[in-house]
Amino acid sequence: MDFGEFEEYRRIFTSFKKYYQNSLKHTNMSNTYYEPSDLRKFGNITEWNEELGKKFFDYYGSVFEEGALSAREKSLIALAVSHVVKCPYCIDAYTQDGLKRGITKEEMMEAVHAGAAIESGATLVHSVQMMNKYKKLSM
Repeated sequence: MDFGEFEEYRRIFTSFKKYYQNSLKHTNMSNTYYEPSDLRKFGNITEWNEELGKKFFDYYGSVFEEGALSAREKSLIALAVSHVVKCPYCIDAYTQDGLKRGITKEEMMEAVHAGAAIESGATLVHSVQMMNKYKKLSM
């Protein structure tokens, strides 16, 4: 990289840094689209359809009982999936649950990386479809 390229990267970085810092001044980070307090209202989903809500919670409870996998292992899986499906409520709930079950921060992060690897792999494997289509259309 020559000095001119370096200066261009420095200019872009400095510009981005100023933009980011300015945007933080105008953003109240405590206001989020998701209200953390709404997690406590999850049980209220039965109010509008008691039958289906009850069936869901019965199923949900059964899934997380001890079985071939321990409740601890299921909590770690749930945390990873929570990140893949990008559910802030689930992330909060299963981080708390994991802490109660003795899951370490290193185990949590490794599980999140495992989920991220699967998600990115699933995205990239679909590029084969794009490659096939490109080859077909460019012949």
